[in-house]
Amino acid sequence: MADEQHYTKKSPHVFLFPFPVQGHLNPIIQFGKRLSSKGVKTTLITTKYISKSILSHNTTSNSIEIEAISDGFDEGGYASADSPETYLKIFQEVGSKSLGDMIKKLQSEGTNIDAVIYDTFMTWALDVALEYGIRGGAFLTQSCSVNNIYYHVHKGLIAVPLGSTVSVPGLPTLETWETPSFVHNYGPYPGWSEIVFNQFNNIDKASWVFANTFYKLEEEVIEWMKKMLPLKVIGPTLPSMYLDKRLDDDKDYGINLTKANQSECMNWLNDKPKGSVVYAAFGSLAQLGPEQMEEFASGLRDSEANFLWVVREDEVEKLPKGFKEDVNKDKGLLVAWCKQLDVLAHEAVGCFVTHCGFNSTLEAISLGVPVVAMPQWTDQITNAKCLEDIWSVGVRVKVDEKGIVRRDNIVSCIKEIIEGEKGKIAQTNASKWKDLAKDAVDVGGSSDKNIDEFISELIS
Repeated sequence: MADEQHYTKKSPHVFLFPFPVQGHLNPIIQFGKRLSSKGVKTTLITTKYISKSILSHNTTSNSIEIEAISDGFDEGGYASADSPETYLKIFQEVGSKSLGDMIKKLQSEGTNIDAVIYDTFMTWALDVALEYGIRGGAFLTQSCSVNNIYYHVHKGLIAVPLGSTVSVPGLPTLETWETPSFVHNYGPYPGWSEIVFNQFNNIDKASWVFANTFYKLEEEVIEWMKKMLPLKVIGPTLPSMYLDKRLDDDKDYGINLTKANQSECMNWLNDKPKGSVVYAAFGSLAQLGPEQMEEFASGLRDSEANFLWVVREDEVEKLPKGFKEDVNKDKGLLVAWCKQLDVLAHEAVGCFVTHCGFNSTLEAISLGVPVVAMPQWTDQITNAKCLEDIWSVGVRVKVDEKGIVRRDNIVSCIKEIIEGEKGKIAQTNASKWKDLAKDAVDVGGSSDKNIDEFISELIS
């Protein structure tokens, strides 16, 4: 059952303002569902383009209202901009005005807004909130370990370009290449690099800083960050039915911008022995080059394991010629998209080959699935380090001098997890983290307490 709290005054009202891509929408919306279950009115602020996508898929949570603002790309969203830099610049200019106009209008109509919880990729949202006398809560969608590194770069405590190794509180010494790609290879994506380093520009003006993680997972890093920031960890932000089961209707993320081939996936998995399936998925944005695609396809085939591989429609043309047609449907299944939580929760899945985006990382940990970590860029590289060396739930692939993971390495990593000693250790640790993740969000858990504390501060 949902936790209901009753207030003597009008229920508090918060705006939730995620960066408008799937991986940033989900965590903040899940946080919103937790707040709603405790009697807080929540309103999702998103772009007109995303709002249309949500409404066309009819997948919103009943407990969360939606208001749309303009990002300057109302017809095509982020994908219609000619570069990330262009999108980010125009979104800030147009979004700031559009958000301010909306707040002004709602306040004039008598709507109370007690806080704006904004994605730290959009620090300007805090400036707008403060302008209208509203407190702000910064929401970090990436791990505390990664944000700890970004914080050090922002403060000039880590010099870029880097030396041979990197040390930050709470983490083991990192090789240069184990830091996020924006830290060790700043040049290719200047817009995104600026965004991640500048998340902390005005964070001292935020009343709260939320992080989608849980205390036991990143204990030492969290303790250090709490000395610098008013940090509250409130994760993992998975639907309740996969964790504590307190929110009866919370069975999925509620916003799916891509349609899933779900019945095909589940029917296929139902016929497979326990722990026998390799599930491979690289998220909604990561792109494998044609050579990497060929090596990965060959590695899956040569592993001789059952496999379910998500290949987005925009990636299909990179598959080796004839591969899709030649796949034995009893042995392998290729789909354009699936509901990842349902797949990871299925007992047939024994290994998750993942790009290590933090949402996928948390899902693997929270559902107790060992991983083969195959990061592509940004925070994924550091998440992979944590998965193998800190949380001990999997193995990392190795890249050659061209940056390609070869088929032999893919085969050996899969066999190690499905059949080897490291796989047994990974499974034991994954089960441990699964229990700890559930404990964190359950009644009286560390994340649950932090949410209750926030609500108390909101109404005081």
